[in-house]
Parts: sequence; C-alpha cells; structure tokens
Amino acid sequence: MEITVDGGTVSVPDGSSVLTATRTAGADVPTLCHDDRLSPAGVCRVCLVRADGELVAACVTPARAGMVVETSDEEIADHVRLVVGLTIETLPARALETPSELTALCARLGLGAESFAGASDGSRLDDSHPYLSLDPDLCIACGRCVRMCDEVQGTFALSLVGRGADTEVCAGDGGRWVDSACVSCGGCADTCPTGAISTPPTAVATRTTRTTCGYCGVGCTLDVHTRDDRVVAVTPDRGGEVNRGHACVKGRFAHGYVHSADRLTTPLLRRHGELEPASWDEALAHVAGRLGRIRSEHGPDAIAAISSARATNEENYLLQKLMRAVVGTNNVDNCSRVCHSPSAVGLSAAFGLAGGTNPMEDLDRADMILLAGSNATEAHPVVGARIRQAVLRGARLVVVDPRRTELAALADVHLRGLPGSNVALFNGLARLLLENGWADLDFLAARASGLDDLQEVLTQLPLERVEEISGVSRSQMRAAAQLYGEAAHPAIVYGLGVTEHAHGTDGVRTLANLAILRGAVGTEDGGGVIPLRGQNNVQGASDMGALPDLLPGYQKVVDTADRRRFSEAWGVPVPPRPGLRIPEMFEAMRSGRVHALYVMGEDIAQTDPDSTHVRAAIEECELVISQEIFLSETARLADVVLPAASFLEKDGTFVNFDRRFLRVRPTVTPPGSARTDFDILTSVAAALGGDLGVRTPAEALEECARLAPLFAGVSHERLDREGGLHWPCRSARDPGEGRLYLDGFATPSGRTQLAARPWLPPGEEPSTEFPVVLITGRRLVHYNAGTMTRRTPNADLRPAEQIDLHPADADRLGVGEGDPVEVTSRRGSLVVGVHRTEATSPGQAFLAFHFPEVPTNRLTSEAADAQTACPEYKVTAVRLRPVGPAIPAGGAG
Repeated sequence: MEITVDGGTVSVPDGSSVLTATRTAGADVPTLCHDDRLSPAGVCRVCLVRADGELVAACVTPARAGMVVETSDEEIADHVRLVVGLTIETLPARALETPSELTALCARLGLGAESFAGASDGSRLDDSHPYLSLDPDLCIACGRCVRMCDEVQGTFALSLVGRGADTEVCAGDGGRWVDSACVSCGGCADTCPTGAISTPPTAVATRTTRTTCGYCGVGCTLDVHTRDDRVVAVTPDRGGEVNRGHACVKGRFAHGYVHSADRLTTPLLRRHGELEPASWDEALAHVAGRLGRIRSEHGPDAIAAISSARATNEENYLLQKLMRAVVGTNNVDNCSRVCHSPSAVGLSAAFGLAGGTNPMEDLDRADMILLAGSNATEAHPVVGARIRQAVLRGARLVVVDPRRTELAALADVHLRGLPGSNVALFNGLARLLLENGWADLDFLAARASGLDDLQEVLTQLPLERVEEISGVSRSQMRAAAQLYGEAAHPAIVYGLGVTEHAHGTDGVRTLANLAILRGAVGTEDGGGVIPLRGQNNVQGASDMGALPDLLPGYQKVVDTADRRRFSEAWGVPVPPRPGLRIPEMFEAMRSGRVHALYVMGEDIAQTDPDSTHVRAAIEECELVISQEIFLSETARLADVVLPAASFLEKDGTFVNFDRRFLRVRPTVTPPGSARTDFDILTSVAAALGGDLGVRTPAEALEECARLAPLFAGVSHERLDREGGLHWPCRSARDPGEGRLYLDGFATPSGRTQLAARPWLPPGEEPSTEFPVVLITGRRLVHYNAGTMTRRTPNADLRPAEQIDLHPADADRLGVGEGDPVEVTSRRGSLVVGVHRTEATSPGQAFLAFHFPEVPTNRLTSEAADAQTACPEYKVTAVRLRPVGPAIPAGGAG
C-alpha cells in the first residue's frame, strides 16, 4: 500500500506500522521503547508523528493506504521534548556518563545535565553477575528488556515492579541478579536504551568484524569488536540470518579465552618424558621424520588422523587431502563419529542426503514441534528460544526426553521414556498414526516405499509392549501422536539423545518414519526432520570428506568413478579401501597396527567414551600429534603439540546444523607463533614432500566445489556478497536448497524409504550391582571439553560439575545438596557433588563432561551403534555411594 510521508509517497506491506513507513521514507523519528526485534509497546510516546492530522505514537499506529504522515513540526518537537524531559527528570545526572540511546536523544533535543534531577549514589547497583549489571536508578520503565527476555529468549526472568514514577526493572523476585533465572544471553543489555542494564565496561573498539560463532552448531552471526589486536566485546548481528540479533552466554560473552595466558604459543616436543618448547622448524622436521619412517616401515595405513568439528571446512578439507594424497591412507575421521554419524547414515538412507531436511526458518511457521533427545535451551540456546517463541505463538509441543528439561516443562505432552527406549516409542507413535487415520496415505502411495515391512514390525509391537519398554503410558502416546498427526505444519527437531545409543541409527530411522507417515517432509507444508548438531562445524567436517569411507560431498571411496575424479585432480591415486573409524583407530593403536595418530582440535582423552581405554591407546601409540589451542588432556599425553589458532583468528567457512555455509573471518592474530590449522597442515604436507595445491582457504573451498557437485556453487566471494548458502548448491546461479526434496527424494528410487526396525535393548542395562542409569550431556554455560569456557567468567556461573539426582534417590543414599558421592561403572569411578533435582527421574542420574576433574567419560562404555560405531553415551549403568563431607560450592568433585 502507498502512504504519504513528509510530502513523498512510499510503499509498505500491508500490516506495517506508521513507524515502518517513516523509516522507509528515510525520516528520522526518535524512539525509546522500540526495538525492531520486539513487539511494539507505545509506552514512551517519543515516536510522535501527525497522521491524517492527529498526533499518534508511530510504533503502534497501523499504516493505512492513502494516509498522510508528517514527522516534524514545531508542535511535534515540543511534545517530544516535553515527554523526554519528564522521562529523565527522575534520573541522576550520571545517566549521561555512558553513551546510550537516551543520551544521544537528549543531545539532539538540547537537554543537558540540568534536566536530570534525580538523586542517586549508585548504592543500589547490582553487579553480582559476571556479565550483566543492573542500575535501577537509570531505568525509565520502557519495558524493552522485559520484552526481550520474554519474546526473544523466552526465559521470563525480568519484570517491571512498582507504580507510577517508581516503576523499575528487577530480576527474579528482586534478589541478586546472579541468583535469578537469567540465562545470560545479554539481550536485555543489548536493547536497554539507558544503560540501566549493562555489560562490563571495555575499551572503545576501533574495528568490527562479522563472523560466525565457534561454539555450537547453530551458526549465529556475531560482530566482534576489537582494539589493539584484542577482542573487547562481541555482539550478535541484528540482521543475522540464523540468530536474528540473538545470542547465548557462550557466543556473546565467552571470548576471553582467546587472550588467556596459557594459550599454546610455541610447538612442544616430548624429550626425556617431558614436553619442551621447540621451534617450528624443529617440530615440522620431527613430525615429518617420524611419520615418514612409520610410513616406510609399516605402510601408510599405520598412520591415522582425527579431524576437527571445531576447524573450518577448508581445514577439514586439507586434513583429509593430506591423509589421502600425501600420506596415502583413508584413515581419517571426525567427531561426528561419536555424536551424529547415525544422523548422516539414517537421514541418507531415509531421504538421500546426509543432512537435515529443512531450514531453521521453518520452525517459525510450525504449528507443532516434536522435540526428541535435545535439551535445546541449554545445548542450542538460540534454537531453544526459537522453539519457545513458537510455543508462545500457539504452536503445540511434544518433548521426548527422560529428563524434565525446560522445554519439557513447557510441552503439551512430555514423553518421559526410559533411556534406550527411543525405537520402541517412535514405533508406537508410528502405529498410532496409521491406526487413527493420521497418516497421509496419498503421500505414502506416491512418494514412499517400505510401508508393508514397517507395518509387519509394528504388528509385532503392541502398545502394551511399548508401554512396558518405555514407561510411557498409552494415553500419553496417543496424545502426542494426535498432536503430530493433526498438525498442519509439524516439524521434528532432535539431538544427541536420539543418536548416542547402541541403536542410534535405528532411532534416527524410526523418528524419520513419523515425518514420512505424516507426509511432513519434501513438501511445502511439512517442517521435516532437523538434527541439532553439537559442535560448530560437525556438519561441515563430514561434508568435507573427513570420513574413512567418504570423499568430500559424500562421494564414496569405493566408487571407482568418484575416486578417479579426485585422483586426477590431486595427481595421486586415492586409496580404494575405506579407512578406520575412530573407535577402530584406538583398537589398532593398542594392537600395534596404527603407530601414529594425528589429532586436530579434539580432546579425545576427555570427550570420547571409556576414556581409560582411550588414554591407554594414546600411551601405547608410537607417535601422537596434538594440534590445539590449549594444553588439553590429549595434548598432555602427546609426543608433539602444535599451537593452533582459535576460530576468532581464522579465515574460512562453517556449515551449520541446517546445511548452511557461513563465513568465518579473522578478528585478531594468533598469539605468539601459533598458526591456523590451515597453515600448519600446509607446512606438514611440505615437510613430508607433498604439496596440497591450494594457498588460501578460498582456493581450498574452490577446489572442493569443483570436485563435489553438492557444493559447486559455493565460494568465499559469493558468501561475502550474498550471505549464507544452503547445500545442495550446484552452480553459481543456484540459490541453494534450504527445504529439500520438493521435487523428489535423492534416493536411487526417488522415493523416501520407511524403515522397519524392531526395538533392541541398549548395550548396557541397570542391574542389582549397577542399579542407576547415567545419562551424559551438556550444561548451558560450558561447552564440550570446557577448554574455552572454563577460561572465561562462565566458570563463575558454574565453577564445578555436580551429578543431577532425584531427591528420592538422594534420600536413599542419605546425601544432601553438595554432598559427594562416588559414581562407579563397570569401567571406572569418580567422585562428584550431588545436585538434588526432580529434572531427573528416580533411578536415573545426569552428568556433563566439561570438567577434567570430573572425568565423566571414564564411566561410559564402548557399546556402540553397529552401523556407525557411534558410542552409547546416554545409557551407562552405575552405582552410587556417599563418601564424606560436602564439597564446597565451587569446589571440584
């Protein structure tokens, strides 16, 4: 529709506000209570304009076709100056000390310190939180922080209290901020127009660089602000295509590790049993000499490499090329093996491609979300907040999780299945979809195969048996199936609680069955199946071919034509036999078949299962090379440690959880003589007498795009120009496919494949000796091995690990909050303090693995998915016993 603004005509979409129209016209209408990310409130009355002759607040006034708007005249200016004057008269003059939206507006209106008549000595300042401070004397009760917390984050941690001029914001029940429900996303400080809520003061930045977050796999766009080659602040890009101006505590605040005093800055060589500093020339000569001798004496397959889900696509591409084209082996794998390899295999078998079927944006239109095996508000906070937003808009939510997570508490139905029961539960839901007419029979007839085989399996699994296996009642199952079956736009989102099982691939396949039965994949209406990837580039590491059986773009090592294309491009033959998976590497190290292991950016000694076994394999291996930013648990055991760069010091790309290529740009230089993984790999190849053939990350991605049709249209230049691109992106003019399979599935038959998978028991079950089931996972403020977050004030928010235990179990043990218990599995023991919580069920416990002093993976088993070798982190049988006095808060277990 067209309206007139200050004499000119502008066109705006139906439903636009007058404020949108004025901005479209280029008019500078001031605001204080408005933020484009939030619903309009109209409480500050600063955005006054004249619309069809009447003074109105532009932010809450709908634009109408033909409307005539004037944004400035003497009366409007007087009203705005009066409103702002009344707003600030109760504020202290120190409100002018820090630049803010309010101070900028006051300067524009000519309102100086004399207009601030409030008295305040700052004694009410709450600086209990390491990242956020609240000065209630500077609050103007605009409500932006409250709406940010409610509408974007969905935490509802803030509220406005008081009446009239005494109204102000408070956190929780008015106690200390750090004790409130705040999840430290920083959105409140980001939107506050006065500085009442602020982040710690920093040096004024002289440079801002846009990059992609290096924590979880969401792929948030961040603006990194630097000065004198140091990061002084990080803020979310308000136009970020994935996060839309939102971030979590890790992405926004946990960047201090970059400048930590214990960063690795020089190579280390083990001499006489100790790691000692060495020059790069010494380290490279040592690596090349020993790898060369091992290859000569034992063959190239005596060398293996673990690539990094933390490194860029270009670096992962280089490492797999180094192993295949220079060393001469396919012994290369990455950490997706131990987290999401069942997703790659399961989704490929069901639909054709090794990635999620739909973009994150489809969550915005979903009217029903089935969330399985993911504590999204902690592990993927921006996605968790997006799911909360959907629920607040009216979307229905079903959560499948043995723990009562935040989203489970919000759900319409919480299917609290026993650990290891996923396949039975998903099959039960499939049976209900078919029996109650909630399946799309037309879709199944036209586009799916395998229905008869699935029905045969389902007939052998009555709902009574599902109830027995899972502990979920038939009424709950039916309620969940009905919500999913009757939704117009249902979406499935899942995480490691589906994949990290002895039958994780079956879990992915049977979960995918639900989308197929409902006809909710490969269609404009369906929300598909979306896996939440754990690490920042776990999707990209596999995309780039850091896998023992697959080349870049998921082309098969055993396929002669695929192999020939790479061999011709690289000028050397690619080995025809698939290499070793990560668990097989450890076995080969212990048996003497693998003599050298090259580990890039993974702390396998802390994060891989049955860590005692992993450490033994490392100790028995002739040569272990660790390429790291800190002296991790793995680096401490290595023979050579090569100092690498963090993501904030790199150029390249990541691929996020919804298959979106995103740019990574260097913001500061690596410390000391540390180098990027790209530069290190290039140097190692040269020391071995090889040439990887690419000189820059951009060249590496270009070469990959030439060889992998899925990525043919992706380049640094295009990403810089256009923003993120989903793969498949098959040409320079292909916009990329965010929503897959609209024109057919990528399977050989072109039809999606239903999976007939019976339930099988987990690899380990509770017993009289080990009666408790331990589940492992992540905490909000920490990440993976914790090497980055524990070197930031995040450690103040959670200084130590505790085991989550149901009060009934704690009472049986006679332990209170913080009391230490010994946790023992068939493989090892540890001591940790107790946290009493009903988030866990009786007979179950939960531990994270972020703290090396609580070596959780000493307990987990080698039980693994037969199809992918993904370990069963989510089901470990343990026993617990009290061991002594309480562990002090902040102490280690």
